[in-house]
Amino acid sequence: QVQLVESGGDLVQPGGSLRLSCAASRNIFSINYMGWYRQVPGKEREVVASITACISTNYADSVKGRFIISRDNVKNTVYLQMNSLKPEDTGVYYCKARVSIYKYWGQGTQVTVSS
Repeated sequence: QVQLVESGGDLVQPGGSLRLSCAASRNIFSINYMGWYRQVPGKEREVVASITACISTNYADSVKGRFIISRDNVKNTVYLQMNSLKPEDTGVYYCKARVSIYKYWGQGTQVTVSS
């Protein structure tokens, strides 16, 4: 089992940057899949970026070139660096870990991009 705690969400102007953090309660070295998801009211949660234990990354088309996902296996933390933010990036961002057949989610952190 693993608990995930997200932080770093905030209100930011368009064009600004934020870095989200997802702190895990255990060593993440062996967790093959970790990802960031976004949810807005009335829509399903969608994947924004993911990273494997081999540091293979994937991004949604809407964030390619602007967002960077990374993991620090010493700090047991996954990060999402978000640059050139747009109003459509607004939403609650959730961290997910997949361990074997089990999926774990954090409580989410709100990101609002508005002038």
